Amino acid sequence: MAESTRPPAGHVVDAPLTSPAATQGLLEVFRHRYLLKLLVRREISARYSGSFLGLIWSYINPLSQFLIYVFIFTLLLGRDRTENFAIHIFTGLIVVHFFTETFNAGTRSIVRNKALIRKMSLPKEMFPVASMLVSLYHVAPQLVILVVACVPYGWTPDVLGMLALLLALGIIMTLGTALALLFSVANVYFRDFASAVGILTNFVRFSVPMIYPFTLVEERFKGLAQYYLYNPLAEAVLLVQRAFWVGTTNDPAATAATELPDHLFTRGLVMLAISALVLVVAQLVFRSLEDKIPERLN
Repeated sequence: MAESTRPPAGHVVDAPLTSPAATQGLLEVFRHRYLLKLLVRREISARYSGSFLGLIWSYINPLSQFLIYVFIFTLLLGRDRTENFAIHIFTGLIVVHFFTETFNAGTRSIVRNKALIRKMSLPKEMFPVASMLVSLYHVAPQLVILVVACVPYGWTPDVLGMLALLLALGIIMTLGTALALLFSVANVYFRDFASAVGILTNFVRFSVPMIYPFTLVEERFKGLAQYYLYNPLAEAVLLVQRAFWVGTTNDPAATAATELPDHLFTRGLVMLAISALVLVVAQLVFRSLEDKIPERLN
């Protein structure tokens, strides 16, 4: 008769004790892609719950904003300094909305999901990341409206333009997630941070060349304009303008040379690298504070 391999009663497995909580930060988030996908779906469904038109609103909202800008800045104010000024504004608006929605929703994401955090052991970074992905989801209909508006002006996609768009989105995704991580954990400790973020984002649209052209900054501030370009959001707006607005003008090559700063793509890559560095710092701060999140949510 074969001997039993069952361990004796009271036997303890010789293995190190580990915390049931995830400890690998953002890497752990993408290991739980299924949960992340469920969170994103839940956020989108909750936003349009009880709505008759549902996701159609994600197209109606950007279209209505574009038409408002066309009426005010083209027909009412007659802004002829900047060619196709309504499209110039709308390209910036896409970047601004993506960033502010990620920042605002991400800051509130952990407190808003406190019931789920108490019940499940999962990487808490998942909630700010899910907020960023929901915001990215709503960029798609805005881009559709922008393309439809640009085509009548003779716009056609080009390789450099599409690379500029991807680079701009990368900057906003990285920087928005970084700030959402920092402020979401800070908001757990002090709820004032959510209100502070709401105020901070009010200034974003005035800190980028959206309702005014970049050339105006150069005219007014001369050599100091280079410091203006240290703003990653301003760089992202200029990249999206390169992708769309420039192609709608009468002479795209001349517009790119005179209306946009030099070394646009090089600056964009630098801003992406800086945003990635901020994300690393944000992850380290988040991990140093996340152990106390459950007790602070009580």
